[in-house]
Amino acid sequence: MSQSLPPQGTARDLRAAVLLTAGLTLARLVALFRTPLELYPDEAQYWLWSRTLDFGYYSKPPVIAWAIWATTAIGGDTEAWVRLSACLFQAGATMMVFLIGRRLYGGATGLAAAALYALMPGIQLSALVAATDAPLLFFLGVTILAYVMLLEAEGRHRVLLAAGLGAALGLAFLSKYAAVYFVIGLAVHLALSKAARSAWSLSAAAAALAAFAAVLAPNLAWNATHHFATFQHTASNAAWSGVQLFNVAEMAAFVGSQFGVFGPVPLGALLVGLVLAARRRSLDPRDLTLLCFTLPPLVIVTAQAFISRANANWSGAGYLAGAVLVAAWLMRWRARRWLVAALAIQGAVAAFFLAAVMSPDLADKVGLANGLKRARGWSQTTDLILDRAAREKGLTAIAVNNRFLFYAVSYYGRDRLAFGYPPLASWLLMEGPRNQAETTAPLTASIGRRVLMVSYEGWRRSEMQADFRATQGLEIGSVWLDRRHKRRVEMFIGEGFAPRPRTARDEDPGV
Repeated sequence: MSQSLPPQGTARDLRAAVLLTAGLTLARLVALFRTPLELYPDEAQYWLWSRTLDFGYYSKPPVIAWAIWATTAIGGDTEAWVRLSACLFQAGATMMVFLIGRRLYGGATGLAAAALYALMPGIQLSALVAATDAPLLFFLGVTILAYVMLLEAEGRHRVLLAAGLGAALGLAFLSKYAAVYFVIGLAVHLALSKAARSAWSLSAAAAALAAFAAVLAPNLAWNATHHFATFQHTASNAAWSGVQLFNVAEMAAFVGSQFGVFGPVPLGALLVGLVLAARRRSLDPRDLTLLCFTLPPLVIVTAQAFISRANANWSGAGYLAGAVLVAAWLMRWRARRWLVAALAIQGAVAAFFLAAVMSPDLADKVGLANGLKRARGWSQTTDLILDRAAREKGLTAIAVNNRFLFYAVSYYGRDRLAFGYPPLASWLLMEGPRNQAETTAPLTASIGRRVLMVSYEGWRRSEMQADFRATQGLEIGSVWLDRRHKRRVEMFIGEGFAPRPRTARDEDPGV
């Protein structure tokens, strides 16, 4: 399946890939340690999880928390160290792209693929944010590399590669359950390719399944003892309900977002390649392998956007294989000008993004301030709340009505909350908890004798007040996030928490 290259060409391309990866990683590290941007609330949530290591959490598998625990154990709890693992995982993913491309098409294509992937607009954000996508893509890269090697292996090497594949896939699942797209792609490839089916012996399949099960078993056990919380949350996010069906506008918005996430030239090349393959009714076996791991996330999430809704990054599991496939096609078509144009465009976007991360005023000047508002003002918001708490006597709890606010206060108030402050709690909108904040720290009658209640943007404040026998001392505070946006919190003292029966209500609008 792969093509042989002169050793000197292979070594030269490898050095170039290492230099590319190292250079981008260094630039990202500089941005991480110089940015004034604060943690997104989701990042603060993952940091909070990392304080108590476990094999699972309410809404995500555990790798993101493990990674944050590791980096903060080395450097402390500042924002840069919380985010550091994302940068390192994406460096590893870039090298996986190179190795896959080199294995299938040769070193030059591998280098082009690595450059396309590393400069992809969506990857720039993923490399600087503590989230589940970066570890997912790294471990998916390892899994796909093991698979393409397995297709050529023989005998005992095939069994060892299958075991490695299973273990890497297990770690991908422990990063994000979107790793299921690899399983879908594998099934499609086995259905379409006789060579793929013949590559799997009974012993190889058993080794892959055993390794996969061994890695995933602790997370399955955790879910079994926690009412399968992570699975239910993932299923509810993917549920095709609650939104008007056949939403053409939503689907068009998602497809349009992919040009911004994947890159306009690479996505355009992918679409052209699909049209050409359909006309010719034939595919190179190497192209088929990659296409089976590229298309399922794009097609399924596009369908989900049409039927319900979808976020731009939900198709991210296809980015890595897609970068290799696009690079191979552009090289085969001898479309070097398009390849250069793609790298130039994406390189310029990457440079601007890093500059904006280090100097957010630059984003404000070009009208992108709204995209950064979730990473601003949380420390000041926390100070507003804790300063009010410090002025009150006899508080038994501080309770907020928004999960993002809960996580932000947990992170930015970590030092103050550890000394002399009442516990931080979450006011429940519904009868039962809907997130980990409400699950682990609900406001209850036992700590509800005298509570500082905090309503994000005034949301549900009247209902919060109705849950107490008496309320007093309404105070409204606000924090400017930029010239146009500000965050408001409404605070009051509630005495005698006696929650009314819950009925069907609207969901928390978030931030």
